[in-house]
Amino acid sequence: MLRIRILAALGRARTFWAVFRKSRLGMAGLLILVAYLAMALSAPALEAAGLLRDPALINEDAQGNVLNYQPPGAMFAMGSDHIGRDLLSRMWFGSQYTLLIGFISSIFSMGLGTVVGLVSGYAGGWIDEILMRVVDFFLVLPTLILALILAVTLPPPGKVDLWKLIFVVGISLWATTARLVRAQVLSLKERQFVLRARAIGAGDGRIMRKHIFPNAFSLVFAEGILTIAVAILTESFLAFLGLAPDEIITWGKVLQDALLHSALASGLVWWVVMPGFLIVGVVYGFTLLGYALDDIVNPRLRRR
Repeated sequence: MLRIRILAALGRARTFWAVFRKSRLGMAGLLILVAYLAMALSAPALEAAGLLRDPALINEDAQGNVLNYQPPGAMFAMGSDHIGRDLLSRMWFGSQYTLLIGFISSIFSMGLGTVVGLVSGYAGGWIDEILMRVVDFFLVLPTLILALILAVTLPPPGKVDLWKLIFVVGISLWATTARLVRAQVLSLKERQFVLRARAIGAGDGRIMRKHIFPNAFSLVFAEGILTIAVAILTESFLAFLGLAPDEIITWGKVLQDALLHSALASGLVWWVVMPGFLIVGVVYGFTLLGYALDDIVNPRLRRR
């Protein structure tokens, strides 16, 4: 039985890849994201090989003078910051936490939104009404404003650690997924295969778990890819405002340092441009991939 399931899964994966590789947008997004993933994974190896410095190291010359505000050159490919840290290393290592926060926040957001959407759409009645009013409350506020309010007000007030940051980003994004899943469930629960399962005595939990969720998963997955892009933008926004843990490096934090310490006035244009370019690039990659997946899994959007 397990062998049959594995072979069936491999067959579906091959079929999906055959369709996906024909999408130019999808392949372009995938290549961009592979490059970013390689960047994040290669950081420790490049540091060990001496091609990158410790991103927290304060570099000094032979006389003990801090090498701060150094322009791009042989010693620092992208210059150094206000306390002599290598900017190339900080941007390279920043990809790790930026992508990690984006992925985990999206998983949390997708999980919460999927559960709420499943229960709301399947149960209907007063349960649906209450849950949808909660969703409306989260939808009425702009994502960045909601994330900012939560980051400042949730305990401990004014202080943000890694898991609080992930929670704030995730809880700011779940409502859209809940609406999407609910709409899908409202359609699926009236299909013949669900009515037959109910007729033979299947419980509500089993119907949602075994029949409705698998049929809604592909749409949730495509939405999840797009959510990662928004999660990275939200995290960068909070880090730029100083609402990020001091012990981690993200592109938003590098950008905040640049503007707080007058990078442009010091001639360190790369200090401002590169973090912004990296953020835009990864968001663009996830957006292309998400739209391509949505085009494949949603028959109404699929090109014929």
